[in-house]
Amino acid sequence: MSGSSESRYIRLDVISGKNLNIPSGRLPTGIYVSINVDSRRRWKSAISVLSSEESAAWGDTVTLSPQASPAFSVEIWASYEADRMLGSGEVIGKLELSWDDLLNHGDEPFDISFPPVYNVHPSLRLKTAIVHACDDQDGALSDYLVGCGIARDTDAGHAQFAAYVTSKTASQLNTAVEHFQLVLDQCPDSHPDHAAALTNLAWARLIGYTRNDLQDIDATTSLFRKALALRPQPHPDHPLSLYNLTKALNWRHDKKSTAADICEAAQLYHELLPLCPEGTYLRSNAAGENGVDYVIDRCNKLPIDASEEGICLRRVVLKLCPQDHKHRPSALDKLAQSVESRFNQHGSFDDLDTSIQLGREAVSLSLEGHSNRDYYLNNLALSLKLRFDHQGKPNDLDEAISLYEEALPLCPVGHTYRDTSLDNLGSALVTRFKDINDITQAISLHREALTLCPPGHPRRHIPLHNLSLALQTRYDKWDVREDLNEAIDLYRESLRLKRLDDPERHKTLCSLSSVLSSRFTHTRKNEDVEEAITLCQESLAALPSLHPDRFFSYGWLTNAYLSRYQIQHNPPDLSLAVENCRLASGHPTQGFPNRILAALRWVAEAESHQYDSALEAYQVCLELFDSHVMTRSSIISRREAATAFCGAQSIPVDAASCAIRCDDLRRAVELMEQGRGQQWSLASRLKTPVEDLESANPKLAHSYVELSKRVSNAAQSSATITNRAAADRAATEYRKLMEQWEAAVAEIRNLQAFSRFLLPPLYADLQAAARHGPVIILIASQYSCSAIIVPTSGEPHHVPLPSIALADLKTLKDRFTRAIRHASRMNPAETRTDLIVLLRTVWDEIMLPIVNVLENVLKLKRRSRIWLCPTAAFTSIPLHAANPFLTKADRSKEPCLEDIYICSYTPTLSALIRSRRMMKKRVTPSFVAIGQGQPGAGKGKALSAVDSELELVHKLVPATANHTTISGDAATRAGALEGLEENTWVHLACHGKQDPAQPYNSHFVMRDEHLTLLDIMDKHIPHAEFAFLSACHTAVGDEKTPDEVIHLAAGLQFSGFKSVVGTLWEVDDAVAKHVVEAFYTYMFHPKEVGVMDPTKAAWALNCATHAVKTKVPLEQRMVFIHIGV
Repeated sequence: MSGSSESRYIRLDVISGKNLNIPSGRLPTGIYVSINVDSRRRWKSAISVLSSEESAAWGDTVTLSPQASPAFSVEIWASYEADRMLGSGEVIGKLELSWDDLLNHGDEPFDISFPPVYNVHPSLRLKTAIVHACDDQDGALSDYLVGCGIARDTDAGHAQFAAYVTSKTASQLNTAVEHFQLVLDQCPDSHPDHAAALTNLAWARLIGYTRNDLQDIDATTSLFRKALALRPQPHPDHPLSLYNLTKALNWRHDKKSTAADICEAAQLYHELLPLCPEGTYLRSNAAGENGVDYVIDRCNKLPIDASEEGICLRRVVLKLCPQDHKHRPSALDKLAQSVESRFNQHGSFDDLDTSIQLGREAVSLSLEGHSNRDYYLNNLALSLKLRFDHQGKPNDLDEAISLYEEALPLCPVGHTYRDTSLDNLGSALVTRFKDINDITQAISLHREALTLCPPGHPRRHIPLHNLSLALQTRYDKWDVREDLNEAIDLYRESLRLKRLDDPERHKTLCSLSSVLSSRFTHTRKNEDVEEAITLCQESLAALPSLHPDRFFSYGWLTNAYLSRYQIQHNPPDLSLAVENCRLASGHPTQGFPNRILAALRWVAEAESHQYDSALEAYQVCLELFDSHVMTRSSIISRREAATAFCGAQSIPVDAASCAIRCDDLRRAVELMEQGRGQQWSLASRLKTPVEDLESANPKLAHSYVELSKRVSNAAQSSATITNRAAADRAATEYRKLMEQWEAAVAEIRNLQAFSRFLLPPLYADLQAAARHGPVIILIASQYSCSAIIVPTSGEPHHVPLPSIALADLKTLKDRFTRAIRHASRMNPAETRTDLIVLLRTVWDEIMLPIVNVLENVLKLKRRSRIWLCPTAAFTSIPLHAANPFLTKADRSKEPCLEDIYICSYTPTLSALIRSRRMMKKRVTPSFVAIGQGQPGAGKGKALSAVDSELELVHKLVPATANHTTISGDAATRAGALEGLEENTWVHLACHGKQDPAQPYNSHFVMRDEHLTLLDIMDKHIPHAEFAFLSACHTAVGDEKTPDEVIHLAAGLQFSGFKSVVGTLWEVDDAVAKHVVEAFYTYMFHPKEVGVMDPTKAAWALNCATHAVKTKVPLEQRMVFIHIGV
């Protein structure tokens, strides 16, 4: 060597390497560099992790003495063990160099290139320097005389295996396997290299299997599995052992299509990927096309599995797909289908909501042009339609139809699944069936789908069934006999094409049963109805006990038995029909809307045939309504749910009528209370006082109160959500909160003395409403009109009203409306003849029989207080103003109802009880008068008398009371709400508007925004006492829910006001102030200086309306009513 000297040494920096392909294709733990100075000594670098770009970096340094040998070799090796190495590994490249080759590059880094591997030259970047060393640098070289046979055999195995991979000579594979097997035989289970020996043998056998040179994949997989077990986390070789096992599982799945293998591979990748740092070769392989992507794709092709294991797998696969992963939409869709399938089996609405949320995300990620967008649109629409079928939310069905309509153009003529898209849209239109266009379009779509599925097509049975259903629906509406016969023929063909184990076969069985029952009513051929019954029984036998679709089997079986009963009049058929109604209404995994329909049918059939289970049917109906309405997260959606069932509004009064006919008056009162004022009672549950519970179990009371607040807040916030996906999430969150709340209620009921906590009250509890005077419940049922008097003590009294029927009340209501409208245009001095005639009718036919019982049976003293609790059509009649308008022989007037008793109203008995209970906690009274006589543009005419009315009230309110007035610009929505919250007594003088379409939007007109009923209900004002609503329409009920008293006065009572004066129709503000003046004069009597007693309000109003007879016309006196204590 030129210029060499014994005192000179060479410092070699090994910097990095690139193009480091592994000849065998096996994934290494890392790469190292070996420098061999002679046959006895070598230097090894650290093991560097191979990057995704097939490069490695070291930065290691060695000092070498050139005197030892004229040349040396540089080698690149792949190591398959990160911890303890078994042998040297697999050589990637080897190069013989002279010392001059190193020193010719000066101080600059340089690259050396190795022989090609797969046509690419590996290379190393090095740097050298001459240094003077004082100590023996040869100590950096290790002894290369390895006498270990297992290391030599391992290296020989690696060499033979690499040669086999590149040459594909099977004999080299056999030699490699022999070497690796020999090593394994020398490394028993306890040997530290046992896992490495297992892995080397397994890898050689796996590649031989993939090339069909070896056959036994099961034994190979077992070897990888044993190696993994010996390298648990955090063993440094644990990630690579995971990867190796996934490769074996993937290959076995590819050859044998074993679902368990690809499922296990997914679980292993879920564990592996977080252990693979970004940028590493292991990460790029594990996360690439042949790694996790392969597993995701194969998992997404597995059949839908609704088991816990199947859904768990789908969740794992989804976690393997980050937000921008190409397989994420498919993974979302498959998980959605799995949880929806579980819903179909077990009926958990959380699963259905989850399915919809997942489906929405899948659609959002598959933008226009995505190859599977039509598929995801159809699946989301299917889920929404399914939720509509169970929960009856119209928005779900409308959105489903919109999605189907978007999907159909994406499946043009010639598309493989155009028939499915046509069928889906047609079925949704049949479900909606608003008009003839829906059903006509649906039949057309199904016929087109059927032409795309000719005989022999695997999906032909689907359009056959769906077309049959559309024809059957049109037959049910318009009685077209041809539709019925065609439907039967198509159902039969569909049934013949379905395998006995087809999971949807039961639907066709039931559908065919239904049309056969329909035909039986025309033909009276016994074989039709016999077959119908047999088909339904067969469908029930095919379904597990909790399958949601058993409900439909019960329903069609009801049809069949009723059809036969109506023709043959065999009592057992009626019994069986009613029993199947009972089973359908009680089927726990079916949605509440369908169960309510079944219960309503049970009611109808039991009433129609005087069947003895009618009362039970009513009870079930009311309980289902209660449960259904509580699933809705906002108070408006609760009303929508309550009004969605045709004919159901009369259930409370019909139930009470049924109980009366069964001579069970207590039950009549209980049922009336349970069904009436449902909206208020449901909302009030979340505001129920828990003083007694706090004494018994403070922790549970606190938990209940906090949950009630969270449920209430969730309900209020959901009312403002317009985005459908957000609304779905809010509804799911609300339901979960409700489940927690219900669990807390159940726990409370387990406490002694709290067994009936929040349950519908019993008569003994309800009688507390009559503590200060009897309550008269007026029941307007299609079966009978009557009254029940709840006395202060003892049994309730029934008062039949035989001379008036429900139709009469409706006529009376209309006549009152016309008479009051006519009176408003009359001169104040004119006699209101029409009103007098009507009030005389109310006296004679309604109130006189009640007064007779009060006076002659209950011996109720005159001028005592009574409470009227009208229902249904009675709510529109001014009962308190009933008057005989007769003159006695002595020329004195025959007393009217308000001469005899002090009348108040109450929406429900519970509302009155609640108000009385809250009266126990009184605070120092404060009074606010709120007036708005100059509303904004378009909000109504100016009320000129408002300011003078407020001044009048100010003068009459006791000086001792803290008194404020809010008017003019200050009388805004926020100002009025603040006044309501901060004062115990309120006087409101403004426009009041009842919204007949949505009563919760009824409002008081303020300067800026409306003060709505929802605003008032949102407030909880437990110390509030009295409110005088000198505004129009503040005590007018809801037409769509006649047994719900949803109006402004009731809203104030709900929020905390115990005593309220409201109005039934429009008030003339110039005239009303005479009533206001008289009322407050009596309310705050000079002899009772400073006394503010809200329980005097009914008496004061009674006295006031008597006092102003000469000043105020009849319709403006009777417009005011008192509600509450």
